[in-house]
Amino acid sequence: MKSGTASSAAGSTAGETAGTVRLGTPVGRGVLATTILGSAMAFLDGTVVNIALPAIGRQFSATLAGLQWTVTGYTLTLAAFVLVGGSLGDRFGRREVFLVGVVWFALASLACGLAPNIGFLIAFRALQGVGSALLTPGALALIQSVFHPDDRAKAVGAWSGLASIAGAAGPLVGGWLVEYASWRWIFLVNLPLAAAVVMIALRYVPETRETTSGHFDVPGAVLGALGLAGVTYALVEAGAKGLGATSVIVTGLAGLIGLVAFVLVERRSPAPMMPLSLFSSREFSAANALTLTAYGALGALFFFFATYLQVVGGYKPLAAGLASLPTTIVMMLLSSRVGGLTTKIGPRRLMTAGGALTAVGTLLLATAGSHPDYWLHIFPALLVFSFGLVMIAVPVTVTVLNSTTVERAGIASGVNNAVARAAGALAVAAFPLMVGLKGGGYADPAKLEPAFSRAMVLTAVLFAISGAIAWFGIRDEATRRTEDREPERAQCQTCLPIGSPPLEPDRRSEAGSGRGPGPGPGREAGVGSSL
Repeated sequence: MKSGTASSAAGSTAGETAGTVRLGTPVGRGVLATTILGSAMAFLDGTVVNIALPAIGRQFSATLAGLQWTVTGYTLTLAAFVLVGGSLGDRFGRREVFLVGVVWFALASLACGLAPNIGFLIAFRALQGVGSALLTPGALALIQSVFHPDDRAKAVGAWSGLASIAGAAGPLVGGWLVEYASWRWIFLVNLPLAAAVVMIALRYVPETRETTSGHFDVPGAVLGALGLAGVTYALVEAGAKGLGATSVIVTGLAGLIGLVAFVLVERRSPAPMMPLSLFSSREFSAANALTLTAYGALGALFFFFATYLQVVGGYKPLAAGLASLPTTIVMMLLSSRVGGLTTKIGPRRLMTAGGALTAVGTLLLATAGSHPDYWLHIFPALLVFSFGLVMIAVPVTVTVLNSTTVERAGIASGVNNAVARAAGALAVAAFPLMVGLKGGGYADPAKLEPAFSRAMVLTAVLFAISGAIAWFGIRDEATRRTEDREPERAQCQTCLPIGSPPLEPDRRSEAGSGRGPGPGPGREAGVGSSL
């Protein structure tokens, strides 16, 4: 795919073309404001919902399965379509597709805020995920295609840093809204943000698109979505109906068949959304296996954590949101430093140590018991966990970007993002079944407390496995060979890695130098766009 060209937008963007906009100009500031506010909606929504789950459950008398689907409905559609969203922007115009995603996301948020029951909320959350899949890759694509090469790294850094604050603030904002207004406002707050994004974009953001367009991997996207949905449905329903229920067996088998078909289609597709040849790299395969285990554990941890604090610990929603502040602070302060250290010593030892520390931190959470004291039980555990998490999140991004050729860095990071999203969805579906929590048990402290402890032990096991994968699967020397690669432009400028956005592919080494942010909005739960 060739580099993109720009068509002038209306108003003050007249005369602006791809790659010429400077950061200090009105158009540059408008593009940056558009991408930051648009991304903030998606990142905020990815971290705010867990705080509201107890309140949603009480209002709708929802079962645990209903709350699981409230989280996974969004994550599944986002994971399935995020790569397609980037391709649509390349073909039809990045500004146009980005704005479609913003409006789509806003309308779905309005529907979520007005949902009359848990079933409608789940359906609208799934639609939200599709909107997020359109706008999330579009933000970085606009920055990389519009700004002058000398300003792109600065623009990406400003975008990632400011948008990360929105994701990190999610638990705090969510806790405040749930406690002093209503859980519905965690969705309705997106409406003024969306209106501001649309107005600024129409005035300042020039249109860009690729001069040539490839094929869309529609069969791959559909099979991936159906496969993930089938397996997730089986895991969620098994908790209520049992593993032997006909519906569980049928949907589980259908999901597995869908995933197998997805792999076969990707192998034969002329333009696959997930090129399987990427996995011929040992480091890329190991990094994604590590992502699957670590971010599966992370998704389960944050699904249980806020509910545990509120139901068992008696925390108010705002206090439950504030409880995760140590993780936010550690990630913001140490991401760049860990990125620089990754460049110096390689990712292997850092990620191995990170797996060990996150495992210890979650084991400490498992001992919090039925009367968790914040300073005695929660804070020390989260501090240890947070140091470990930053040692996983940043190096895995560097590893993914450096484990393939320059021209494939974008799609490699996008695949890694999708793996993280899918891992979180599957973990949220599977963990309640594995720890014996079902029905309305999440609202009963006597049932939730032992289930939470068992869940934390399981997350510790997964984190420990991720550390082992790093030690045995990653070779430091193989992730430092960027100097041998030709400085070509990446074919995909629309794909986000999990912990941080890639800079321009020909400046990929900056991702590990500390200048590019490490875990950022790509992670879920406020500690990176896939937290």
